[in-house]
Amino acid sequence: MSALLLPVEALWADAPAIAFPKRKSGLWEINISRASMHRPPQAMQMCVDQNTDDIAQQFGESVASQACTKRKIRREGNRIVADTVCKLGDTTATSRTVFTGRFDRAYHGEIRTKYDPPLMGRSENLTQIDAKWVGPCLPDQKPGDILLPNGMKINIRQMQSKP
Repeated sequence: MSALLLPVEALWADAPAIAFPKRKSGLWEINISRASMHRPPQAMQMCVDQNTDDIAQQFGESVASQACTKRKIRREGNRIVADTVCKLGDTTATSRTVFTGRFDRAYHGEIRTKYDPPLMGRSENLTQIDAKWVGPCLPDQKPGDILLPNGMKINIRQMQSKP
């Protein structure tokens, strides 16, 4: 589930050295498309504040530290670039991720991954993430709430507290 929910945060396990920018507090719309799925982008919304941004990063760090043997993250001009090597079962996933944008309003990411051996019949994939700040969180939302494409609502704080 973390690959769907937090594709960005899972890469930032070594990010504190580059002072990864915080997202602006409020409601973010995040569209994720995977070239291999041949369907419209999946849209989710997340109510963010500075604390939940920190929690998301910690959650991603936990996931990455268990599955990844390489995580190199650096700034290249106005881009953040991450190279990772992670195990997904018997498959090794080697990814290059590039993020651009102003994280206070919008950002774009591309994750190019090669799988060896192929994962579910695919030897590579391109995932694109487009996120934008849309305004204050809605009255029925609290920081950490994530509204998934299927209409289900979860909260990252609850995910963090589960063993």
